[in-house]
Amino acid sequence: MKIYFVLITTCAFFISCNQKADSDKNYEKTKETLEQSEQKNPTKFIAVQGDKKKNIIGQTVVKASVTNNAKIVTYKDIDVKISFYSKTGTLLEEDHETIYENITPGNTVDFKSKFRTPKGSDSVAFKVVEAKF
Repeated sequence: MKIYFVLITTCAFFISCNQKADSDKNYEKTKETLEQSEQKNPTKFIAVQGDKKKNIIGQTVVKASVTNNAKIVTYKDIDVKISFYSKTGTLLEEDHETIYENITPGNTVDFKSKFRTPKGSDSVAFKVVEAKF
């Protein structure tokens, strides 16, 4: 009777250890998959928001924030397209700004740029074009 108890206990122990190892492997596989997804699609994980105003010498000053919403990947050298529109929504001009900083997951970096925009510029839009990791 004691032998059966020892055998059952030993088997249960090895099964539970194997399940933990499988769980750890699944976690690592999921982590790798998430990391690969974040590396392949940086534009899905980086958000940009901001606004513009005119300074006293007539330049358009753009202030914006870039946020890394990824869980694993740190992004750098982020290329942001800045589009200027008229009151009617017509695209007047596009410029690019590269953010040369490392942005770790969950963090935000602010930037400010000055432009000479066309007359009639009313609004500004931001789009992440690409980023390195």
